[in-house]
Amino acid sequence: MKRKLYILNGSNLNMLGVREPHIYGTTTLRDIESSCLAMAETFRFDCVFRQTNSESELIGWIQEAYFEDAALIINPAGFSFGRIPVLDAVKLIRRPVVEVHISNIHRRSEEYRHSSISVAATAVICGAGAGGYLLGIRAVDDLWAAAESSKTAGQL
Repeated sequence: MKRKLYILNGSNLNMLGVREPHIYGTTTLRDIESSCLAMAETFRFDCVFRQTNSESELIGWIQEAYFEDAALIINPAGFSFGRIPVLDAVKLIRRPVVEVHISNIHRRSEEYRHSSISVAATAVICGAGAGGYLLGIRAVDDLWAAAESSKTAGQL
């Protein structure tokens, strides 16, 4: 049985490739999706990849991931900053949660430096460009395996 992985993207990420290419590069979200789906298959994940500009839709998808017992890679984008409802939904996830930001949010202006989602994330990847998503898949695989290993060790 394949493991489930949701890769969810927040506001304005549908504009990657044209929006502030000096910050986010020229890779499109469709390019990222293709790379992620290929890598997820390699790591034996059944992968759902989505983007929304709606906070309520994002929350619904996170809750769906919870019910699917899925791991989560999330680039909350603008929903990162002070979005308590998104944070509360992310806290539901029982599997690894990796927060991804294309830019290094810590090198940006103050309003972009503090993601509220990070407190619920198992790991955070920022500043690795579009490749951060692929690093996130590797991290989810490693974190999932480590969690399963510790469960097995606890049963011995």
